[in-house]
Amino acid sequence: MMAETTYRLSARISSNDPAAARSVLHELLPAGRIGEDRGELVVEAELAGDSAKELNRSLLSALRRAEKKTRLRSEWTAPDGTLERYFDYVLKKVIPGTDE
Repeated sequence: MMAETTYRLSARISSNDPAAARSVLHELLPAGRIGEDRGELVVEAELAGDSAKELNRSLLSALRRAEKKTRLRSEWTAPDGTLERYFDYVLKKVIPGTDE
């Protein structure tokens, strides 16, 4: 079993029901910052989990339970500086970290 790692999340969420999405985010990310920009929710938070992929999947799944037509653009930064970018469930880019 992998050890849990804390990732920094930076995300933009668009939804047909922003109020439902915001409610889910407040529940899942009580210490996170949730703002709004041009009709999208902007999220900054820290989450601990086995992998960025798993955290991204569970966040999007929870959002889509509240509103099916929800889109998630997210960046997950690992402690070593590695950045993973996702669009919905799909990994789009990995930028290796430079921290040692």
